[in-house]
Amino acid sequence: MISLTDTQKIGMGLTGFGVFFLFFGMLLFFDKALLAIGNVLFVAGLAFVIGLERTFRFFFQKHKVKATAFFLGGVFVVLVGWPLIGMVLEIYGFFLLFRGFFPVVIGFIRRVPVLGSILNLHGISSVRSHSNDWQETAVHG
Repeated sequence: MISLTDTQKIGMGLTGFGVFFLFFGMLLFFDKALLAIGNVLFVAGLAFVIGLERTFRFFFQKHKVKATAFFLGGVFVVLVGWPLIGMVLEIYGFFLLFRGFFPVVIGFIRRVPVLGSILNLHGISSVRSHSNDWQETAVHG
């Protein structure tokens, strides 16, 4: 089992609440206040989980400048008061930032009993294999 420090436990809670508020804000037709709270809690939780310095290094790597600009720009646009445009920017930036983690997450989900069997269904597994082909083509040219 993974042992977490108290700071990391607080960070997990903040991140969880951030995701909850973001999801709830989208369900309520992109409510500005809920989305703003969710964004602040998510970023703060991430900083608590991995630390301020590692969070800064993660977001401001040279090859992630575009992704960071879209993500943090989307957070700013939501805070200014244009939630729909801000969330589109954020989601695009989020996928650019975390695209390296998606194969790991899918591999983990495949080992979960019920979800793994769903991912191994014929239609879904063929989509997954096509996305792997696209990733290999994009990486290897």
